[in-house]
Amino acid sequence: MSVTDPIADMLTRIRNAVMVKKDTVLVPSSRLKRAIADVLVDEGYIGRSELVEGEGFPVMRLYLKYDGGKDKEPVLRGLDRVSSPGRRVYARRDQIPWVRAGMGTVILSTSRGVMSGKQARRLGVGGEVLCRIW
Repeated sequence: MSVTDPIADMLTRIRNAVMVKKDTVLVPSSRLKRAIADVLVDEGYIGRSELVEGEGFPVMRLYLKYDGGKDKEPVLRGLDRVSSPGRRVYARRDQIPWVRAGMGTVILSTSRGVMSGKQARRLGVGGEVLCRIW
């Protein structure tokens, strides 16, 4: 089956795994999805990501992070896809959106690669707003 928005599919898989408190989630791999996973690791929303090579297409295993002991509160509270294949959303360097008054982050695809909004502001670049995370 063909997926029209692979990034939304990745975010939905992560969101569903967090809701049922899974430790890991498998996501079909691509260069863009690996870059998004790297930003999630750098920002501290997931533990780590690894590429699993096996039969068929490569897959990423994402290790989710939880706080606390018995109740396992997820570090990742929410994920939203901002730009979609039917409606691209771009932001100039001075218009990069803030998520939850700075408590969350936004992931952008810029001319210098995929990066967080904080890093894009520091470098002074804008780009396509892929998703919001808090």
